[in-house]
Amino acid sequence: MEDINIGKKIEKSRKEKGMTSRELARLAAITPSMLSQIERGTANPSIQTLKILAKVLGVPTFSFLLEDTNTKDLVVRSKERKKMCIDNLSYELLSPGFTGTLATAIMIVPSQQKSSEKLLDHKGEEVAFVLQGKIMLYLEGESYVLEEGDSVKIPPYMKHKWENDFNEDAKILFSVTPSIF
Repeated sequence: MEDINIGKKIEKSRKEKGMTSRELARLAAITPSMLSQIERGTANPSIQTLKILAKVLGVPTFSFLLEDTNTKDLVVRSKERKKMCIDNLSYELLSPGFTGTLATAIMIVPSQQKSSEKLLDHKGEEVAFVLQGKIMLYLEGESYVLEEGDSVKIPPYMKHKWENDFNEDAKILFSVTPSIF
């Protein structure tokens, strides 16, 4: 919680609304001195004061309590992707890391390879898009040939596997939530 600066968040919201500190203090029924102390981080507002400030500023109360995110940590350069090999498949993680509820990766299925011998399932919901090549997808008791540009949604716990019986590697872009890596 040390990354959270509630006062700076309040000040930023106030300035975005074009309000003076005196105006916000008046509308929130607190003294300008108290608001100044809150914004400088020398005083902590009560939950009730936070709720009032949020209402006056037109923002959700919880927005003051979210940790700050360094935006540069959100960017993944193509040459800096995390790469994983699981069995005979390789993955390039497009998401910045393994935290959060969503992961996006490129799965590369070499020619004449499969993701597993049997159908597998997981709790995550998955959407996949064929970037390159063709791939056989087994969903429960059905099989589908997906070609470049095709996509599929796989609900949580649906048994599935990927198989590339074709003569070229397949690249599959997929997102899964929650992250299963």
